[in-house]
Amino acid sequence: MVQVLSKLVPIRVTCQHYVHPWTNSCLEATVGLYLQALLNSLRIYGTVYMIALLMRGKFPRLQDLKKTLFGILQSTAFLSGTAFGYSMFLCLLRKVLGNFNILTASFMPAFLSSVFSILIERPSRRTLLCLYVSNVATETVWNMLKARQVVTPVKYGQVAIFGVSIALLLTFWRAGLYERDEHKMDPMFKIVRFVIGPHEQKDFTRSGSTNNFYRKEENKTDSSNSPRWNTNRKHKNIIFHLVNQALKAYKRIINKIKCCDRHAVCPHPFSCIYYVLQGTTKMFSLGLGLQLTLKLVLNIQTLFKSPEKFAKVLFRKDTLHLANFLAGSSGIFRAVSCLLRRTTGQDNPLFAFPAGLLAGIAFSQYPDTTIALYVFWKTAQIAYNLGIERGHVPDVPGFNMFLYCLSTGILFHVALLEPQNLRSSYWKFLINISGGRVACMNRKPLDVWGLGTSQGLAQTLLRTRTKEEVQFLGCKW
Repeated sequence: MVQVLSKLVPIRVTCQHYVHPWTNSCLEATVGLYLQALLNSLRIYGTVYMIALLMRGKFPRLQDLKKTLFGILQSTAFLSGTAFGYSMFLCLLRKVLGNFNILTASFMPAFLSSVFSILIERPSRRTLLCLYVSNVATETVWNMLKARQVVTPVKYGQVAIFGVSIALLLTFWRAGLYERDEHKMDPMFKIVRFVIGPHEQKDFTRSGSTNNFYRKEENKTDSSNSPRWNTNRKHKNIIFHLVNQALKAYKRIINKIKCCDRHAVCPHPFSCIYYVLQGTTKMFSLGLGLQLTLKLVLNIQTLFKSPEKFAKVLFRKDTLHLANFLAGSSGIFRAVSCLLRRTTGQDNPLFAFPAGLLAGIAFSQYPDTTIALYVFWKTAQIAYNLGIERGHVPDVPGFNMFLYCLSTGILFHVALLEPQNLRSSYWKFLINISGGRVACMNRKPLDVWGLGTSQGLAQTLLRTRTKEEVQFLGCKW
């Protein structure tokens, strides 16, 4: 009860004492933060938009360049506007109320700033921003509850969240509850189609030309086996001959697997065994390649300085985690789907739910809270949109913008009052955008609310290896 009442106590300090101890001018502090955020936002969004432009794989037209430039400027105005509004509302609310309370110390300024700044950003990007900050805010609220011992950590909790979410998403996909136009299709369904394969899509047309596939291949192989490999060539190029024979043997084995039994209702070509193995090996190769590439890029400087560490950096146990996750997801889903079709003698989109749940177990090989929460919020968004289309839930205008503002308010509140509960990557993002100002705000007056704010800041600075220093245009103060 005492702790609850302490949080209702306002703190009567000046803006300089709490918000901007590095200057006595509210205007100077606000403009300084805005300029710093403007430069960093321009650098961030310039990189993001240019990468997106290059990834199209075609030479950009003048219209594309103009659109990209406008997008960079618009997103930069949005993000820098958030920083400007936050500092402005902090000082403005203090001047109007005469003090700071637990809401106006960070939450309300961030919320109000987000209300205005999100209107600057393109409508097509608002949902994406909402998903991102809601993802981080959900994890942050969980950390707050855990710190207060209201909840206890659940082993493999992120695996359960991912499993249920992906099972629902796969059910929507198999039922055909998505936009068929490639340009309008949600990117999440494109990812699902890539990992699982296109054969599980609704109304997929199966090819019926594989029944006598192996027989044709055998005849082709037998007829083409002329005595080309004379004794002299075999002796000259014995290695090539062995490799060629190994490839032929491999091809015969694959062809036999392809022509094993396939149930009549299965939508995929070739046998069920081949279908499962093909998805598993494809995703394993992709996951391994991505992980090795990522390790090379992130450790390229270390490898140049110490080439002897090459094997140590690449050949580690965790290198296989992503590959195991992707391979397991695809293989388990395909295997369970085929098993259910064989057992029941029919194909049903609802089979995707148990298959997706079991495939979600593979996430234990690559458990990541960020990915689990993103899939959760993405599934919730898709389910909400489907509910609106069918009239099951009301369409609340601006709900995504409200959720964005609420989540941003929570994140800024925690960054100031309980930074130890904030995700490290988001803390570093705030440090970067503000030029270190978020760390230099004086938190000692906030300790009266009993949240261990000053101690939490010290822990966060140590954990994230960041410093209490104000930067302005590259200069440190």
